[in-house]
Amino acid sequence: MHIHARSYKQRPDSWPRTKTYDLNPPMSWRSARWMTFNIICIVGIIIFSYSTAKMAVPPCYADLGKSAKDIFNKGYGFGLVKLDVKTKSSSGVEFKTAGSSNTDTSKVAGTLETKYKRSEYGLTFTEKWNTDNTLGTEITIEDQIAKGLKLTFDTTFSPNTGKKSGKVKTAYKREFVNLGCDVDFDFAGPTIHGAAVVGYEGWLAGYQMTFDTAKSKMSQNNFAVGYKTGDFQLHTNVNDGAEFGGSIYQKVSDTLETSVNLAWTAGSNSTRFGIAAKYQLDKDATLSAKVNNTSLVGVGYTQTLRPGVKLTLSALVDGKNINAGGHKLGLGLELEA
Repeated sequence: MHIHARSYKQRPDSWPRTKTYDLNPPMSWRSARWMTFNIICIVGIIIFSYSTAKMAVPPCYADLGKSAKDIFNKGYGFGLVKLDVKTKSSSGVEFKTAGSSNTDTSKVAGTLETKYKRSEYGLTFTEKWNTDNTLGTEITIEDQIAKGLKLTFDTTFSPNTGKKSGKVKTAYKREFVNLGCDVDFDFAGPTIHGAAVVGYEGWLAGYQMTFDTAKSKMSQNNFAVGYKTGDFQLHTNVNDGAEFGGSIYQKVSDTLETSVNLAWTAGSNSTRFGIAAKYQLDKDATLSAKVNNTSLVGVGYTQTLRPGVKLTLSALVDGKNINAGGHKLGLGLELEA
């Protein structure tokens, strides 16, 4: 039987119209599906890592850049003669007495503080008095209502003027977050102070505000961003949108720490700049030095004479007016038993 080949040929438009299924979808659709699956997996891993990772509690807003501030401030006492005494009784009551005399004004100031802790209840009682005849009482409850929550009730009273003040402080800190809210009570209206710091993998971001309810306006609005590792810290901040600052701290070695501080104000061309260093001479002696852009040079020397006895000597020299005088000396003695 002879069959012509052309009998099997049909025009394309004469083929039967049947529903077809594309078993090989376009590459763009397959890529989008695969990308969606990957995104879901990545988000799940991030959420799981975030919920299970352990990180040190970030510092409160006031302590951002603290390491750099300590290099500039600790170990100096220009123009002061200071005495600090710390003791502790057998019953667990801590006593802290401090006195200072200003060499320029000859004014003498002193403070007395007693502190008693009941660790099993998370309670701390503190009584304060100073030479301005101001009495203060502070009660702190920590980790009792909730883990990481700290409540403080602070009151002051001046018998001479009859002035009273009260403050309620709250702080909550856990991994990745440190929150704080303080309320100053005043007859005109309370003032609310709030702060928050979040941290992740060394990065820190903070916000601080103050709201005056009597005037119904924000009186403080500050932002800060930083980065922190074991031997390096970077901190920048903006206060009220007008003051800008930054600091860098680096632990060069086990015996040497350095810090740089920058600050300037919007609308002003002047920049404040300072460099400071702290060197550990040996286990009992420390040498500190700092200088700023106005040629003020500060030097401090701290010596541990014996366990519980520490002597600090410091001097501030005006590099622009060395022969004019006006330089300041400082002496400090710390006793602890």
